[in-house]
Amino acid sequence: MTALICGSIAYDNIMVFHDRFKNHILPEKLHVLSVSFLVPEMRQEFGGCAGNIAYSMGLIGAKGLPMATVGKDFGRYGAWMEQQSMAGGHVKVIDDQFTAQAFITTDLDANQITAFHPGAMNFSHNNSVADAEGISIGIVSPDGRDGMVAHAAQFAEAGIPFIFDPGQGLPMFDGDDLKAFIEQASYVTVNDYEWELLTERTGLNAKQVAEQVDALIITLGAKGAVIHTGDEEIEIPTASISKAVDPTGCGDAFRAGLLHGLMEGMDWATTGRIASLLGATVVEHAGTQNHSFTMDEFKARFNSSFGYAL
Repeated sequence: MTALICGSIAYDNIMVFHDRFKNHILPEKLHVLSVSFLVPEMRQEFGGCAGNIAYSMGLIGAKGLPMATVGKDFGRYGAWMEQQSMAGGHVKVIDDQFTAQAFITTDLDANQITAFHPGAMNFSHNNSVADAEGISIGIVSPDGRDGMVAHAAQFAEAGIPFIFDPGQGLPMFDGDDLKAFIEQASYVTVNDYEWELLTERTGLNAKQVAEQVDALIITLGAKGAVIHTGDEEIEIPTASISKAVDPTGCGDAFRAGLLHGLMEGMDWATTGRIASLLGATVVEHAGTQNHSFTMDEFKARFNSSFGYAL
């Protein structure tokens, strides 16, 4: 079975400011703000939802095809994908654009200032679900607005079940847009903040959304997750971690676990725990594609975390 992962591919430029923003931003001067921060530490990571999900799926032996638009600077990322055996056949280069990029500066209080340039991501609607063959399931993750709308409609028209995962793209859509996505999707997954925003814009509660899809999955950070399916509410615990290093990309790994469980026909309790454990492995590393493990290691950790064999 193969999953088509519609979403972004991006470079994450992560910088550390060795001071506190509050010491350099004068509240009474916000209307004429002009500040500069010296950031002696910087790293560039491979990121984007489609890339992150595909990477974690590969670690657990699941086949995921990222579908995305990238720019003229994609070469280094493309080489990384090839090295990691991540399929690139549905990644389209837009020659006059840059690959999407996030510029994230963090201070000593863990406050962040982020600038995001979508670049080639805005052309994601140039890709079509119909271009991919042998797809059994899909996911619509944060991407260009037109691309998310088009890919959801294409999955629905083709009769391919898919997860609607609006993520940080959710603010681009009003209540009617979100209702249309829910009607088309087989599954909806959001974090707790996104869930509050979705309910505010649609007026729908968890029961009303769950009645329209096979499952509504809401992640709750350190409190785990809850899966609403039929009349059930299945609580998913978190997996223990050795050390919390960086939560960035945890949600994408969680979604890789959901796709894997669905593709393997697993029950929701096990699917959710696989997703939870994948998310935990990301939290223990800086960056979204720097975690690794063997399947024997993953199965042993699953047994240790949840008390039964995978």
